[in-house]
Amino acid sequence: MITTKGRYALRVMIDLAENNGHEVFVPLKDIAERQEISKKYLEIIVKDMVTGNLLIGASGKGGGYKLCRKPEEYNVGEILEVMEGKLSSVSCLSGDFNDCPRRNSCHTLPMWTEYDNMVHNFFYEKKLTDLLKPVAKTPSRKTKKAKA
Repeated sequence: MITTKGRYALRVMIDLAENNGHEVFVPLKDIAERQEISKKYLEIIVKDMVTGNLLIGASGKGGGYKLCRKPEEYNVGEILEVMEGKLSSVSCLSGDFNDCPRRNSCHTLPMWTEYDNMVHNFFYEKKLTDLLKPVAKTPSRKTKKAKA
């Protein structure tokens, strides 16, 4: 499951991309207000994002955060993995548990591997700029009553 850290990190990245945050520093309080997220919680999140080379931070007057690269150069997968770690469906495929004693005889491992590859590919094929597009409205499901 993707936690609030991962989801909020995506929101921060989108906010910066939409508010010229790849060229100028954007104050965290402005992001917090627009995204309706606690500034204190965002301070924790952006610290990890700076450490993960997603953002650049500057303190003082004119400070804030900005993207390290242009928005089109980020993919969703890298953002999520910086915040969440490796996205694995089962522990035996995560980085810490690759020494499973049943690895060579497990009948389900190929299925979990295939699933993890689909998830990985899905998120790594999505660019940050794909999330900037307006959300399409779902067509109404109202149907006209048949006239008798």
